[in-house]
Amino acid sequence: MSLKARLEAALTPALAAAGLPGATALVVDADGVRAEAALGYAPDAVFELASMTKAIVSVAALQLVESGQLSLNEPLADLLPALAAPMVLERFEGDQPLLKPAKTPLTLKHLLTHTSGFGYSFVQADIVRMCGLAAPGTMASITMPLLFEPGTSWAYGVSHDWVGLAVAAASNMPLDKYLAAHVLGPLGMTKTRYGGTTVATMQRAEDGSLTPRMGFSMNRPHAEFVPGGAGLCSPAGDYGRFLRMLLNHGELDGQRLLSPAMAAAFAQNQVGTLPAGRLQTCLPWLNAGFDPAPGQRCGWGLGTAVHLQNGPNGRRAGSMSWAGIANTHFWVDPAAGLGAVLMMQLLPFGDAGALEVLKKFEQTIYAA
Repeated sequence: MSLKARLEAALTPALAAAGLPGATALVVDADGVRAEAALGYAPDAVFELASMTKAIVSVAALQLVESGQLSLNEPLADLLPALAAPMVLERFEGDQPLLKPAKTPLTLKHLLTHTSGFGYSFVQADIVRMCGLAAPGTMASITMPLLFEPGTSWAYGVSHDWVGLAVAAASNMPLDKYLAAHVLGPLGMTKTRYGGTTVATMQRAEDGSLTPRMGFSMNRPHAEFVPGGAGLCSPAGDYGRFLRMLLNHGELDGQRLLSPAMAAAFAQNQVGTLPAGRLQTCLPWLNAGFDPAPGQRCGWGLGTAVHLQNGPNGRRAGSMSWAGIANTHFWVDPAAGLGAVLMMQLLPFGDAGALEVLKKFEQTIYAA
């Protein structure tokens, strides 16, 4: 039985059990596509990538590091004055946050590794407590006190929106234009862009039923910047080309995006012994919580989670992965020589049914 047939046989009942309308599943290696299964959607259906945007924007930033236009470890204050004097949450007295000046200047590396101290309003309750819920796409939504001194802990947050602003400032190009010219275009990701028409996003209700809801990507008339942390929309095939570039150490079809050394740094754990990757929640309708490596310690590279141990479903130590809030997922397993993309479109993130589909996807690939 072909891998495509195996995927269809495994995912069809898993999707039905989860009550999901469909998914697109893709497996690639360094040379091309190993298998693609489109269940309930056309093979070229476009999905909201949400936080799967972050890995692409990370590559853009690292290109500018290699060209000398950005630095990984120098303070960003001169380039982004809004980051010149960050304040750190010390504690709350009642509902009043007590803040203190950060001792450590913010750097690009802090942002890429989520060790900056920035959070997300749908992940950390303290962000909502301090800042409320600002409209997505506004500067107010990414301007906040830090949860900790930069470099001392890990927290998922708006760091990559600041990475996108750094790319735009250093290159003197809007982020979407830079990505089109230097990442998406060279990789042949011709259908990947900010905004546009995507498959419908579904919302899981408490009774398990699904109803359509408005998506996220650039449907924001009040947007004040091009986000680096979300916003791109893409079919699985396009994203598979991005993963193939990572498997080829920064190059695809004669187009080199990163040097082999920088591609290796992208894939290496950059946060030492800090635990990374696990998301709690304070808005369960949007984010049910997520652990990319349950029962294991996970690190973080220069744009993705880095798995430090072999996983229970086949993934090898050294794999890179991440996901988008509407339950899109990817991983790159250099030891096995493969990459995988699973596109669904459902809230909340971390939905139990969607995670079961992801588990079946992974098990089927490695069993084959």
